Amino acid sequence: MEQLNCPCQSGKQYKDCCGPLIAGERKASTPEELMRARYSAYATAAIDFIIDSTHPEQRESNDRDAIKDWAEKSEWTGLEIKSISKGGPEDQSGTVEFIAHYSDHGMKMDHHEVAEFRRATDGSWLFFDGKLVKEPTFKRTAPKIGRNDPCPCGSGKKYKKCCGA
Repeated sequence: MEQLNCPCQSGKQYKDCCGPLIAGERKASTPEELMRARYSAYATAAIDFIIDSTHPEQRESNDRDAIKDWAEKSEWTGLEIKSISKGGPEDQSGTVEFIAHYSDHGMKMDHHEVAEFRRATDGSWLFFDGKLVKEPTFKRTAPKIGRNDPCPCGSGKKYKKCCGA
């Protein structure tokens, strides 16, 4: 059964968006287009495309079975492009910061990464490497409540016997 809406959430139909790239009918014209196709490949478990769209210098580090397992066991729920740098017609590299939303065993997850893309000798774009974006550390603005302090809810009990229990 043909998928109607593209998993990359471009608003286009799969057959007019990522489908032709994944099928090898055409090459991505920008790093963003390749990023969207790679996300759709994970969502449709098109493992060959994921491997083939990886730069040859990086393919050895790919574990086909692990990629297949992650792709098939996850429910891919959306792609959010945060920023794009370079990747124009004259550029040899470009980056795409994205968040891939998915569920793993019912638990909602986010894969936030800055992906680097490089041109191959034939001019096509390939995924080269990715760096995870660490979420900012939570900083407390209010003073910490001690176990033996009065509970801030106003019950008159110690925090450890009330809301801290």
